[in-house]
Amino acid sequence: MGRGRIDPGWGFVAPALLAIGAFFFVPVVASLLLSFTDFDVYAVARPDRLRLVGLGNYARLVAEPRFRTALANTAYFVIVGGPLSVAASLGAALLLEAKVARWKGVFRTVFFLPVVTTLVAVAVVWRYLYHPRHGLLNLLLGVFGIGPIDWLGDPRWAMPAIILLAVWKNFGFNMVIFIAGLQSIPERLYEAARMDGASGWQQFRRVTLPMLAPTFLFVAVVTMIGYFQLFAEPYVMTQGGPANSTLSVVLLMYEEGFRWWNMGYGAAVAFVLFAIILLLTLVQLRLRAREAIP
Repeated sequence: MGRGRIDPGWGFVAPALLAIGAFFFVPVVASLLLSFTDFDVYAVARPDRLRLVGLGNYARLVAEPRFRTALANTAYFVIVGGPLSVAASLGAALLLEAKVARWKGVFRTVFFLPVVTTLVAVAVVWRYLYHPRHGLLNLLLGVFGIGPIDWLGDPRWAMPAIILLAVWKNFGFNMVIFIAGLQSIPERLYEAARMDGASGWQQFRRVTLPMLAPTFLFVAVVTMIGYFQLFAEPYVMTQGGPANSTLSVVLLMYEEGFRWWNMGYGAAVAFVLFAIILLLTLVQLRLRAREAIP
């Protein structure tokens, strides 16, 4: 290829690159710049009222009790809900990939249905399940002599109720990924383990789990990122209540940016969350890289 000649490949990727730049990079950069201003609803009509505040929004964020509450709630959701979701996904994948399992396609579809079901429709059903008087969960508890629980009205139980809903709705996605990982494990490894006298539990520990390590890393990172972005469940079910017990960082960002129109402050919340997710993702990748080194 002669000098000065443009590679034709750029012509094919240029439209996609322009779309990515226009709809991803430009908004991200604009949001970052916005986080250093006091942009609010008044500045929409009067741009001259816009002022640079530097790190003022971030300083306010650190001192804001609601942000600390939202961060603690989100961390609780990730620490408890994330492992539960991964465990449920792995358990479902192992059951469906068992040799004695029948109607695998039907059960895969059934388990995956919550993932593609609209959360509003799901919320209607789960609100009934959580009803303090007539809900199915409290009826089951009554069989064991346990009194009714106000699942969505008690600050002690609201977040566990949200976690249970989120695990049920999302585990099917990771289940499909685990199934793909299990199917990629060579059968000869299990045959060799059985010839050595390994039990089913030993095969799971010595063969299945090590071979699923890359899948576990992907699932862990994706689940962590998704669970840190908790928004839809508390927004639909509790609106962040009661007493801010289900207020998440993303819900706080939404309220500040789109309910109270404090766009600069809301952008600061978004980039603090981005920094936390990026840091934890890098930590997971680094730990996995160290484990892979012999």
